[in-house]
Formats: sequence, structure tokens, C-alpha cells
Amino acid sequence: MRSAGGDQAPDLLRAPLDAAELRPRVQASIDRVLADQGALLASVSSDMEPLVAALRDLLSGGKRLRPAFAYWGWRGAASASQFESWDSAVIQAVTGLEFLQACALIHDDVMDGSDTRRGLPAAHRRFAGLHRGERWLGSPESFGVGAAILLGDLCLSWADEVLLTADLPRDALMRAKAIYDEMRSELMAGQYLDLLEQACGGGSVDRALQVVRYKSAKYTIERPLHIGAALADAPRAVFEAYSGYGLPLGEAFQLRDDVLGVFGDPEQTGKPAGDDLREGKRTVLIAIATDRADESQGGQLRALLGDPGLDASGVATLRSIIEDTGALEATETMIDELLEKSLASLDVTGIDDQARQVLTGLAYAATRRSV
Repeated sequence: MRSAGGDQAPDLLRAPLDAAELRPRVQASIDRVLADQGALLASVSSDMEPLVAALRDLLSGGKRLRPAFAYWGWRGAASASQFESWDSAVIQAVTGLEFLQACALIHDDVMDGSDTRRGLPAAHRRFAGLHRGERWLGSPESFGVGAAILLGDLCLSWADEVLLTADLPRDALMRAKAIYDEMRSELMAGQYLDLLEQACGGGSVDRALQVVRYKSAKYTIERPLHIGAALADAPRAVFEAYSGYGLPLGEAFQLRDDVLGVFGDPEQTGKPAGDDLREGKRTVLIAIATDRADESQGGQLRALLGDPGLDASGVATLRSIIEDTGALEATETMIDELLEKSLASLDVTGIDDQARQVLTGLAYAATRRSV
């Protein structure tokens, strides 16, 4: 197994997403896919260009967490010969996860009725604006939703293609594809459970955590790690270590996302302040606040949460309730405990030292972020 030199370790912990130049390499792979697929769509009609442009804008940013976990999951268990000959092809394979994530984001914004994504209009809003600007017939909103759904479907299709056309041995790809297929089903199940929680008005902390596990934790961290391990044909012990690391970290990642959805700086998150409150998201943070609220606080929660017209005063009221009930402090404590549990699982033989350093850095990056 390869190990990092002592002088490398601080850099791997400080900027783990930049290790192995992962982000620019993934971006280059994304750009190649968009160029190839854009040419195919252009051969159908020049009217396809707005679809490609919307996706190009969406995929020009992002943390690249899922490709990072998949890549370092592979690096953690790869043999020396694999590392020498497969590295670039693995980057292509894990780039498919960015297209799956794009699909999830586009469709999620439609389901939530979100206005923005990464500081830009959400895809359905963008296409509604195109319809309105061109003064086409029918409803701009319906056109926007329809176009966004189709764009998400394209991303889902391309995600499969990017993975399966990577220049890797077929048996390695088939091992990864089996996990990828399971991950997609888990993600869709989590999305439905999320919709159900909002429709039912939320429930217990345990129900909210179930949504977190399937909508985010497994999909963001555990399964990408497993995809990387499958490419490397890792032993069972590595898969188990990755689950022990990935599941609690994925839950902590989503809990941090929930906190940012209420208390984050719009200039950093790219979404309006309190947007999750307007959407009525039934997060763990909200479940704890609801469980601990007194009669007056509970009434305010029921009246304000999910109001699309919630103003700054309403956002401030809900933030105060979340803080006063101790829900924010309890969530921060959960994040710290889950991070500690996650990192303890990396102390296992069979994982490359450099990968372990990067995965440690990624754990802190996922839970201490401001975006």
C-alpha cells in the first residue's frame, strides 16, 4: 500500500477536495461529457442549446463530494498496479456521480418549488423565464417544470453512460454498477420519504433521521465509498469500515445542511435566508424543536413553517424558537458525536494511509462547512 509523506498530511487535512487535483480533473471530465452530449443534442435541433447551457451552469460549481468519496474509496483499497494504470479511468467513472447529483438537485428543486440553486435560478425557474421572455403559448410555469424534469432525466441517463463507458475492466464496472443501482433506488426511496414527511406534517426525530439516512447519508458518502471499493475489488473488511465511517458522516453532513438551511449566509449558501423554513422541510432540527416546544412555540411553528410568503420577521421568529428550545445546540452535539464515531471507523488495516488522511479531511470538510 502507498502512504503519504509526513509533509503531505497537513495539506490533505486542510484541503482534502484538492488532493490528487480531483476537482479540476472531475470538471474536465464533466466538460467532455457535456461537449459530446451537446453535439448529439445539437444534431437533433439547435433548440436543445438551452438545456445544455442550463446544465453547464449548474455543473460549473459544487463541492464534488460524491466523486471524491468514490475516488478515495478506490484509492484506499487499490493495488499498486491498479493505481498505476486505472487512475484516469476511475476519475471518469466517478464523474458519473455528478450527473446523478445534478438529476437529484433538478428534480428536488421542482418538488420543493425552490427558486434558486447555487446562486442561480433553479432549472424550472430558468425555463419558465425563457418561456415568458419568448412569449410562447401556455403556462410558463408548466413549461419550466416539464423542461426541468426532462433535463433531470437526461442527467440520469448520462450518469449511467459515464460510469459504464469508463476504460476499466468489465468485471470492475459490473461490481460498481451493482452498488450504483442499489444506491439509486435508496435515493429515490429517501426522496419519497422526504415528500411524505412534509405531506404528513412531520413526525419523530427517528422518522426524520430515516429520511436523512436514505436521502443523503448513504447516497452522499457510504455508497460512493462502496463504489470505489468495488472497483478495487476490496475485501469485506474495507466495505464494513467504509460503512462505519460513511453512514454517521453522511448523517452529520445532512444535519449540517439542515442547520445551514435555516441559519446559513445566503451569500455563501446561494439560497435565500430561511428558504428551508418557507419550504416547510421536516428536518431533524425541526423535529427536535417541535418535540421540545411549549404550547406557544408549537403554535408559532405550526403557523409559520411552510409558509411560502414567510418574511424576515417570520424567519427570525422560527430561528429563535429553534435556538430557545435547544434544537440547534442538540443538532450541533449530534454532528460532533457522529463525526467522532465516523473517524473511529477509519482506524482499520487495509486502507491506504494517504486515503485515510484525505478521508479524515473530507469528514471535517463535510461537517464544518458554511455552504
